[in-house]
Amino acid sequence: MFNDKVILITGGTGSFGRLYTQTLLTRYKPRKLIIYSRDELKQYEMQQEFNAPCMRYFIGDVRDQTRLIQATRGVDYIIHAAALKQVPAAEYNPTECIKTNIHGAENVIHAALTNNVKKVIALSTDKAANPINLYGATKLASDKLFVAANNMAGGLDTEFSVVRYGNVVGSRGSVVPLFKKLIASGSDHLPITDKEMTRFWISLQQGVDFVLKNFERMHGGEIFVPKIPSVRIVDLATAMAPDLEQREVGIRPGEKLHEVMCPMDDCHLTLEFDDHYVIRPSIIFNSRSNNFEINELGESGHPVNRGFEYSSGGNARFLTINEIKEFNQKAISG
Repeated sequence: MFNDKVILITGGTGSFGRLYTQTLLTRYKPRKLIIYSRDELKQYEMQQEFNAPCMRYFIGDVRDQTRLIQATRGVDYIIHAAALKQVPAAEYNPTECIKTNIHGAENVIHAALTNNVKKVIALSTDKAANPINLYGATKLASDKLFVAANNMAGGLDTEFSVVRYGNVVGSRGSVVPLFKKLIASGSDHLPITDKEMTRFWISLQQGVDFVLKNFERMHGGEIFVPKIPSVRIVDLATAMAPDLEQREVGIRPGEKLHEVMCPMDDCHLTLEFDDHYVIRPSIIFNSRSNNFEINELGESGHPVNRGFEYSSGGNARFLTINEIKEFNQKAISG
């Protein structure tokens, strides 16, 4: 569906945007692929690797509505990946986080509606489910904005959906690069926040593939959540350094013991499909269908039981230590 289409990625120079670009160029023949971001150095570096004739690089910030409207003219699909994501930075700079994550979302929606973009998928995070920090709260607000945008579309054909997933193996700020750095530096231990802590485990390529697939599945208004395994942090540490001591250091501010992607409070809205969940909108759409039990690919879902919650701690699938080793090696090596 991406052949001869114009695609724009906000925050496109990040790890997700780079792999999404690589995947699109490998599997499809887009007419234009626009990287929209505010860092000229990262754009220059990315241009050295991705310089196909269809590539376009636009300097711009999602806070700048006028520039976004210019950049999205003639665009068919938008992947909204731009965000301020560091939890401590958001706590210390709340206004800046709000400007990018909330007002930026509003600007993407306005630009998409102004230019009659066909489909928009916004990337979310597990931290938007029952948020306990500002970053999560801004992403929850962003999710709500993109869902409600389907009502704002009125008679237009533009569709908006959200993809939510958790910890990406090897991404910046995640625990795997930290452990690798400590091991390489000869540390005599690995810091464990809490021995009961669990996390969902997904590779960056799995995240990219999930987003690609959901462009085909979406009606507009859904929050897509992949079914993925969990890991215990103590098992991760053992898999990476079986001989090192593990020292418990306590949970950091704004951090959860277990990740949640489908909150119990949304169980009445949640549908289960073979390899993913869908959280339906809590509002009624006036100008389009409200039936999400069969998606655009014809896949069928069914309501989950009352009291259902999809959390890393209660997950049915946990990776063993050997599986963690194999998963990490494959995820990080590409």
